[in-house]
Amino acid sequence: MKLIFLLLIFVILLFPAPAFAHKLIPTDGSNTSIDSALQIPDPVVSWAMYEKLDGNILYYEFEAEKGERLHASIVIPKLDGLENFTPSLALIGPSFALDSIEMIKAKNNFPYTLPEGYNAIVFDYEGKLPSTESYEPFGQITYWERQEINLNIPVDGTYYLSVYDSDNNAGKLAVAIGYVEDFSAGDFVTILPSAWLESRYFVDDYTTPVISMLIFFGILSGIGYLIYRKIKRKKVISEQ
Repeated sequence: MKLIFLLLIFVILLFPAPAFAHKLIPTDGSNTSIDSALQIPDPVVSWAMYEKLDGNILYYEFEAEKGERLHASIVIPKLDGLENFTPSLALIGPSFALDSIEMIKAKNNFPYTLPEGYNAIVFDYEGKLPSTESYEPFGQITYWERQEINLNIPVDGTYYLSVYDSDNNAGKLAVAIGYVEDFSAGDFVTILPSAWLESRYFVDDYTTPVISMLIFFGILSGIGYLIYRKIKRKKVISEQ
């Protein structure tokens, strides 16, 4: 039991603590229409999606209640060639609801077809480039910050976020939504290790996961050997 406990402690230490982290929602790039939008379970909880744009548009769907705070943003991993990558972020919702939102820096120039009764508010990045950097401790990734959405939901309903690049530039980005961190103890040995590996692949780091796994299995083998030695010692003593 002690050995298992030590192994769990190692796993927790191997994968950095989720300070200011979002729960990762795996994506496969198939959310290219409103009908196939990726479902966000709760827009208040912090979620993140690692994505890639290459002439396509991506959608995310969530249910929100009147008065709930909506916080969403785009960040770009600090990788060569992405310094000037500035995709658009759009909020899509019932027309009568969005008409009640007064946004100074938003536009109504969404270039894609919307369902009847829906409208979109587009948020473009208009700051300097390269933009402000931020470091995300859990994924160990440095990002360039881009635009964000901060508003209160005007009415209950189904809403969508979408990301696209109007110039059809290709690049990687992370889409974040929510502001309440919601991690359980079990996440440290289930969801978080998987998310950490995803973050490494997201920034094209394939070496660190291999080294980490070698260390992990090395320690696991060491623990197995100690258990074997202990069992063998008890057997020898019992035979004497």
